[in-house]
Amino acid sequence: MHFSANLSFWEASMLCFFQLKLSVLLSPKVFCRSLFASENIQSGDCILKVPYSVQIASDNLLPKIKALLSDKIGTISKLAIILLVEQKMDQDSGWAPYICCLPRHGEIHSTIFWSDYELDMIRQSSVYQETLNQKAKIEKDFAAVVPVLQQFPDLESITFQDFMCAYFSVTSRAWESPKGLSLIPFTDFMNHDGVSKSILLFDDDKKLSEVIADRNYAPGEEVFISYGKLPNASLLLDFGFTLPCNIHDQVQIQLNIPYDGILHEKKLELLQHLTPKIKVAIDRNCSEDTFIIKEVRSPLGKGKGLPQALRAFARVLCCNSPQELIDLAMEAAQIDGRLARSPLKDSWKEFKAHQFLLSHITHSMQKYDAAIKSLALVNCPSMSNPFTIRRQMAHDLLTGELRVLRSASTWLNNYCVGLKSTINYPRH
Repeated sequence: MHFSANLSFWEASMLCFFQLKLSVLLSPKVFCRSLFASENIQSGDCILKVPYSVQIASDNLLPKIKALLSDKIGTISKLAIILLVEQKMDQDSGWAPYICCLPRHGEIHSTIFWSDYELDMIRQSSVYQETLNQKAKIEKDFAAVVPVLQQFPDLESITFQDFMCAYFSVTSRAWESPKGLSLIPFTDFMNHDGVSKSILLFDDDKKLSEVIADRNYAPGEEVFISYGKLPNASLLLDFGFTLPCNIHDQVQIQLNIPYDGILHEKKLELLQHLTPKIKVAIDRNCSEDTFIIKEVRSPLGKGKGLPQALRAFARVLCCNSPQELIDLAMEAAQIDGRLARSPLKDSWKEFKAHQFLLSHITHSMQKYDAAIKSLALVNCPSMSNPFTIRRQMAHDLLTGELRVLRSASTWLNNYCVGLKSTINYPRH
């Protein structure tokens, strides 16, 4: 499907100009419509230009609908409603050439569309809970707009599935532009490449958005853009695809402070007051915190290796007396106010803190390894089968996060080995 065939309306109206060096085709890699070079493209060429006038923003919402919406309805929901209205208009819509190319329910592989059985494949990853949270939010937003949609005969048949597809189209395709959050027709068909340097640019003088090629493309090659330095966790949930061996992969881990009387309260107070970046969730039995680990490039046990806040949390966690906590607070006050950022003076305590982290990460690695092995137990005959596609995405996600955990484990193990020679072991 070539641009010129799809954009006759806009070209005839002189509203929009697209470079005709691109074609919209189905990509076998990400199972969706993508942009391919139909002619030679040189680095520095403008790939496409999209005037602000054809971009879809919240001010395109029909006034009669806007008047009925609560002020609490967010921009994403408003844009989703616009898409649904335009879809109902079919070929009468001014955006029909664009909207008819947007993916439908069966073509989307974001985890919000996965079955419970499919979601269970990634239960070990934080994406599992993030998916449940996102679906709950969409359900809440839909409940808020249904009374308005029911006021219009053409819209009252819109289902939750319809709304979720439109909502996903917005969250996965909209850009922050001078018009606010906007859908920029056909620009969003450019797929993500983690090493691409091409980005969407805005020219306020010419009132248009444009993309410049960052390298040469031969006819038939897919043309890419960068969405940012995103891990597979974000790509899978927000866009519905993964990259094998994604260099930006990361892992979310959770640690808790077990309830142990007065020390629990003192540790909690210390972390909340002297480590403001740490957000501690509290329940009756324990206090829990979440940390993000990225791949540790140097395995030698030197440098910071892991997030400083994570190591500080472990040092506080391993304190066994109120005096140790007081000493940490005094040390922080004498430096820059940040808690437990330097190695503990007692090498044995420092060793214990990092052994605790190593044990926690090793346990997580075992769970990831089991989850990955379980993916091989189900066989599907067709690689185009949605479950097979999603299983491969789950594999990309889990293996990437396991790789990050292994890098952290190697670093911690080497750090602990280095500490052993300096330890004066406590007498029993």
